Amino acid sequence: PKPTKQDFHNNNNNNNNNNRTMSPENPPVNKKQRVSSKSEENDDIPTPEITESNHVNLTSHANVFGVDPIPISWGHPDPKVRGPVICTVRHSSQRNAIGAHSGSYCIYTGLAVAAGKLNPDYVPNLKLTSPVFKIGPYDSWSDPKKISAMDPFGHLTTQHFSGYLEKGFDIRPTIAVTKAHIDLPECREAIANGRLKPDGKILLPTGQSICSKAAVEPVWYLPEVARRFGCTESTLRQSIFRMTNGMYPELITRPDIKIFLPPIGGLTIYIWGDPDTIPDEDIELTCRVHDECNGSDVFGSDICTCRPYLTHAIEECIKTAQRGGCGIVIYFRKEGRSLGEVTKYLVYNTRKRQEGGDSAENYFNCTEQVAGVQDTRFQALMPDPLHFLGVTKIHNFISMSDMKYNAIVSTGIEIVNRVEIPKELVPDDAQVEITAKVYHGYNAGEAYKGIDEDELKNTKGREYNYGAQAKTAIVDDIASD
Repeated sequence: PKPTKQDFHNNNNNNNNNNRTMSPENPPVNKKQRVSSKSEENDDIPTPEITESNHVNLTSHANVFGVDPIPISWGHPDPKVRGPVICTVRHSSQRNAIGAHSGSYCIYTGLAVAAGKLNPDYVPNLKLTSPVFKIGPYDSWSDPKKISAMDPFGHLTTQHFSGYLEKGFDIRPTIAVTKAHIDLPECREAIANGRLKPDGKILLPTGQSICSKAAVEPVWYLPEVARRFGCTESTLRQSIFRMTNGMYPELITRPDIKIFLPPIGGLTIYIWGDPDTIPDEDIELTCRVHDECNGSDVFGSDICTCRPYLTHAIEECIKTAQRGGCGIVIYFRKEGRSLGEVTKYLVYNTRKRQEGGDSAENYFNCTEQVAGVQDTRFQALMPDPLHFLGVTKIHNFISMSDMKYNAIVSTGIEIVNRVEIPKELVPDDAQVEITAKVYHGYNAGEAYKGIDEDELKNTKGREYNYGAQAKTAIVDDIASD
């Protein structure tokens, strides 16, 4: 017989209890039995409980009166059995997720309410928001080891959870799927140089390329996130709670809730060609996974290879689509290796001001000196959107990163070719970065073979052109230390 939502919910509760250390201070989590109404017996969807907007609850606790989250069975292939992710403020007793929608932008929602510009009880009209092209479902959607950092049903709210919406539940999509024209000066340059040829379908004579795209908010299934990072769920919850200065007490007080919408940036998926071809391993697929770099990607800073590598990947995606294949760029909001832009600029100053100037030899040491760690991207959660798209084989991976490569292939996706950035695209001041990365393990390809310790020591970056006043300030800082 087909398992019911309650069967999977009970199994999740049993697993949750098995994963916790039992003690008088940490008793098993026993869910309060849901009281059925006539409507619940008919369609298994409870009546929404609306929280008054002037009610302030500092935190909530499991297994107490009034707490009755909607069951969610992460990994179940049937969305109606899996259940919706509910993380809006209107249903505090029935929420099954910690956090808030829109990532860090939820703070602006609070400002809008405080300023009287937004009614806190407003519910969005989602009638015309459904995806403009189809994604999935795929077998990977029901495998938590492949998708646990996003909700694979997050774009299908109006389709699969219409019964909840009709009853008055405020359920928000965490994925939006649309189409766009991308206008890059590098594409116009490639047309002028003959590297790209307009076909009127993928690439227009104006240099605009036509793509499909999806914006994704992070939705974490905490047990699997903890497994990927090699720690217990309890350690993960406590670490996030501590390092956010207690921002999310329910990470501690609600061990029964396994879903977390973290206050971080999401990602955007760009697709050139027919998305339906992505799961077909016989059809060429080109892919780049790119981590945000505002200084280079948007403003063209030449201290790194980010924008040149990104635009090169887009060019390769367009060519692949024109050959009948498909090209994907996944753009993560992980500014400054997920350390943030302020930290990144502090590292820049350290690199340029250190004794001997900016050098490839000390490239990673400078980051660790400022941040305490070289990189906090880790990439353990990065492959999830690839599995969301049904990717099982990448023919051309436009990346030199071993961290990204290893993270992807460890989840069962095959990568055939690894494509390095062409040497002529590397800016002069980015030679420090590319030399350091290749020497320390990045895939060199044919273009960067032979980088040795001598080249590492001899590769230097541009110096800052300080005025006398700035130099004096630096000397004063050193003297005060």
